Amino acid sequence: MRQFVLTLHLLFSVNFLCTAQNTTSVDVLHYKFELTLSDNSDTIKATATISIKFLISNKWIELDLGNIDNTGKGMLVSGVTIGKESISFEQHYNKLTIASGSGIKGDSTTLVIHYKGIPEDGLIIGKNLFGKRTFFGDNWPNRAHYWLPCNDIPADKASVEFIVTAPAHYGIISNGIKISENKINDTTTITHWKEDVPLPTKVMIIGAADFAVSNAAYAGNIPVTSWVYQENKTAGFHDYEKAKDILQYFINYVGPYGYKKLANVQSKTVFGGMENAGAIFYFEKSVSGYGGIDDLLAHEIAHQWFGDMITETNFKHVWLSEGFATYFTNLYIEAVNGADSMHRRMNNERNKVIAYAKQSANPIVDTTTDYFKLLNPNSYEKGAWVLHMLRMKTGDAVFKNIIREHYKKFAGYNASTEDFIAVAEKVSHQKLRSFFKQWLYQPGMPVLDVKWEYRPWSKKLIVDIEQQQTGLFSFPVELQLTSGSKKIIKTLQVSNRKTLAAFSVSEKVTGLVVDPNYKLLLQQAASN
Repeated sequence: MRQFVLTLHLLFSVNFLCTAQNTTSVDVLHYKFELTLSDNSDTIKATATISIKFLISNKWIELDLGNIDNTGKGMLVSGVTIGKESISFEQHYNKLTIASGSGIKGDSTTLVIHYKGIPEDGLIIGKNLFGKRTFFGDNWPNRAHYWLPCNDIPADKASVEFIVTAPAHYGIISNGIKISENKINDTTTITHWKEDVPLPTKVMIIGAADFAVSNAAYAGNIPVTSWVYQENKTAGFHDYEKAKDILQYFINYVGPYGYKKLANVQSKTVFGGMENAGAIFYFEKSVSGYGGIDDLLAHEIAHQWFGDMITETNFKHVWLSEGFATYFTNLYIEAVNGADSMHRRMNNERNKVIAYAKQSANPIVDTTTDYFKLLNPNSYEKGAWVLHMLRMKTGDAVFKNIIREHYKKFAGYNASTEDFIAVAEKVSHQKLRSFFKQWLYQPGMPVLDVKWEYRPWSKKLIVDIEQQQTGLFSFPVELQLTSGSKKIIKTLQVSNRKTLAAFSVSEKVTGLVVDPNYKLLLQQAASN
């Protein structure tokens, strides 16, 4: 997900935080959602067929589903069946509790839930920038339950299919591949999409709009299309056309793409972009006709590997999604535009981390349950810096192997920070736990007061470095010395509050630059 205007995120009801972080009594295996959309009403009529496995023996099945609120919005369940038998149920506090009878650990069953209502959130129904009616799923972080009965946590991944009945003028986009699209009559179509790869609910979606759809380009055997509003189709096709090249870059760097298609969709997502699996939604004004959105495209496409195929076990590990997408955007830009572009991006991202650290003392791995607060420079830019410093520490080839092995091991599953650390240590043959501990679990960064003096009588450069932040860090820092006409790089290991070092330099040192090649997340003290 690409950050947009954070104040937008805060406009939503805090009710989506009421969903339990972990619903562990069942494992959802497959969802089939049959939805009916209308131009005459915001009410959706739906049937959900949900296959589950019992993780514990339990006489009740609990799913997340937004109930009717005091504004009249929400979902109202009219009936639940298992086989041909009607089952008792209750709806309270955004939960749907269903009697399971003799639910035995390890057994499986299939529920059919009939419901309808006006979504409070999760499915955005309204007019696009051209005044045309649209429907767009927008589920992150746990907003899917406002329109879909589900286990609305990232740890429970399931295959999914959407069967959408809608007015015929809509194009329907969703996860997976299109199974069928048929006219019921002159005014109505029914469209069936199915994704066999297990997904977290945060990236299960539909989109319905008067779309123009580009002819497919291909990255290997993966079709890449653009779905944009009819009124700006020429501009949209132009602006999204780089997606094919970006997809191919990540296939080459990380590993096989996990889905059978990539659709890039102009939408009404509240984010800059939303990484829905195989069908990325970008904010409406991403289409201008002037391009210049390569970093946005790259960020969301990188998420197809990090966040979608490998999903964080829970949201405290969201840096495994957002930090990775941020850094892999940088890698793509570096590959296309060169090292100077990487340096500029890392410098800009470092400045964002520094500014954020002045208002927050939280580490990257953050246990807050207010998930929108995780959309901050810790999860994005600082997470990217951790990966950058790992790459600087291990070297390019080993770093790439770490990423490829991590993807190979966890694609299709969930992973935690500890899972990634274990892979990094195994592949690099280095002890990295203290490295990750200080950067991921400790707030802030080194704040360095660097003083230096050249002593001509001994031809020595004396460097005095003091860490001024509260907690100590251990790191190598590069110093670039200007000596005569030469630029000399010296590396100094810093671990203590104060570090004093002397370097032999034959000519007078007239200048010193800390971290000239942007290898370290640091802040220089104000005195510098």
